[in-house]
Amino acid sequence: MAARQRPIELLAPARDADIGIAAITHGADAVYIGGPDFGARANAGNTVADIERLCAHAHRFNARIFVTLNTILRDDELEPARRLVWQLHQAGADALIVQDMGLLAQDLPPIQLHASTQTDIRTPEKARFLQDVGFSQMVLARELDLKQIRAIRAQVQQATLEFFIHGALCVAYSGQCFISHAHTGRSANRGNCSQECRLPYTVTDAAGHIIAHDKHVLSLKDNDQSANLRALIDAGIGSFKIEGRYKDMGYVKNVTAHYRQLLDAILDGDRGLQRSSSGRSVHFFRPDPAQNFNRSATDYFVNGRQDDIGAFDSPKHAGIPLGEVLRVGPDHFDVQITPEAGALHNGDGLTWWDLQGELNGVPINVARQLDAGDPLRWRLWPNEPMAGLKDLRKHTALFRNRDMAWDRQLDRPSAERHIGVQLRLDETGSGLLLTISDEDGHTAQVEQPMALQPARDAARAEQALRDGLAKLGGTDFRATEVDLALSQPWFVPASALNQLRRDAVAALAAERAANRQRLPRAVPVEPPVPYPDDTLTYLANVYNHAARDFYARHGVQVIGAAYESHEELGEASLMITKHCVRYSLSLCPKQAKGVTGVQGTIRAEPLVLKHGNDTLTLRFDCKPCEMHVVGSMRKNVLKQLAAEPLTFYRSRPA
Repeated sequence: MAARQRPIELLAPARDADIGIAAITHGADAVYIGGPDFGARANAGNTVADIERLCAHAHRFNARIFVTLNTILRDDELEPARRLVWQLHQAGADALIVQDMGLLAQDLPPIQLHASTQTDIRTPEKARFLQDVGFSQMVLARELDLKQIRAIRAQVQQATLEFFIHGALCVAYSGQCFISHAHTGRSANRGNCSQECRLPYTVTDAAGHIIAHDKHVLSLKDNDQSANLRALIDAGIGSFKIEGRYKDMGYVKNVTAHYRQLLDAILDGDRGLQRSSSGRSVHFFRPDPAQNFNRSATDYFVNGRQDDIGAFDSPKHAGIPLGEVLRVGPDHFDVQITPEAGALHNGDGLTWWDLQGELNGVPINVARQLDAGDPLRWRLWPNEPMAGLKDLRKHTALFRNRDMAWDRQLDRPSAERHIGVQLRLDETGSGLLLTISDEDGHTAQVEQPMALQPARDAARAEQALRDGLAKLGGTDFRATEVDLALSQPWFVPASALNQLRRDAVAALAAERAANRQRLPRAVPVEPPVPYPDDTLTYLANVYNHAARDFYARHGVQVIGAAYESHEELGEASLMITKHCVRYSLSLCPKQAKGVTGVQGTIRAEPLVLKHGNDTLTLRFDCKPCEMHVVGSMRKNVLKQLAAEPLTFYRSRPA
């Protein structure tokens, strides 16, 4: 008996159902999308009807739809959340991505549960616990390296391990960032992060010396694991997740196609692996993630700590190198572009760095070649006055962060996806029998009674039969083989052959739908397994009494309330991160080891971040190599909550 192939899943984001459908078409095995409420992207919600429409499309290819219900919930939100889960299950959703353990105590339908990245899965013990309480898939912390992933895989055998491979990086361990709530009242755990990490900060040392001025020291480059897919598969990852539920259609098409092609190259060369959905995608363009918004790329900690993971100069998208300025005119400027850049177009977006190191940009109204015989020299008229284009001068290096030709290419249909089928035509005593079988082993048969007539031109009739049966355009299928099991190439009217083919395709689609099985819900281990710790602080994000009771059932003795409960009124760790500002600024004591005259003089003393009236302290825990960003809650945020009659879990009386 052949060994069972291991399924590998490409998981794409969707801001809405149309983007989700495009993700499936471009090769996603699964899509994650927000429902009407309780998703960790407050402005990326969708109706249940839209979820149902997306599920219907995805299920044709055995692709799956995961709905994010991954905020922490107040007590008064548990019942509305429970009702929503039933609606999503009835709409066809395959799994829920959740953070709040209070949901596990609700009367839920038999829908599969996935542990959100917000549950902060960094250790084998935490991952094993989540598997044992009923999670079938879990998103590991982005900060893990290959060795740590392998250690988790050794402890987690039933649940699928999921890992982010592309997109924006949260600087904090997911679920461990409270700066947004402390400064604005907008909770990241409630889907409304204000992205304080992307702001510029001035960094000073214990003596008040300025180390960095107005730098985005908490802003990271974007994640790109293109070179590490094989290593991640070998380490135990089964689901490869693209970040971006706020991203547009072009981003999802492009990045999904990019990773689909990379994964297919691996899967096609390894018989022990298989795609986790049906069909193959054909792309009508060459994917290039550099074309989308990005802050440059890093593979973060997968291969160990790296020197340069920060996007300190700007959180914006500088774009792809274009060329340089030749001369500046009163209402235009001339540029020399590189041969790799390609033509310029009206509407392209250009960027450059000014003398203060700030990124500037301008759209181009009109782009014309200076000389028809020279495709590298252009005259550009911007949509802003030249006087306002700061430090744009001769020899200024230019970048392009929007390419209109690229955008137009992805605005058009840019991929197709089809399931391979084999067709066999037999003759019967009363006519013809068409059998159609797909790559998943489903088969359907349709018989057409008719009087068979010999063909005047046998070769032409045979070709007409093959072409007519293979004509599957507009369906989910593509003919990989057409077998004519006939005593001779009979003449069959085109209308009869087309009807036979259409009926067979409809029968196969019905057979596939009838045999599709919903993902199973994992059964929790009984008696309840103990949680790895007996004490939980505000970092566990317990915000309702059902979550509190869940942890108590699993042996936790002390259960703190979530930061949003406003019990941590003094200074607290508002962010815990693997990113170290000292390391990035070459001030880490470990970096000084072995450096003559320096070793022992550099200590991991606190640093201070300042932005406007906000002051944060950086404290360094060198044993686990982590940084804590420490601060306190603004008074206006405290007043804001005090004015709202909300019901949630408090470990101390209000």
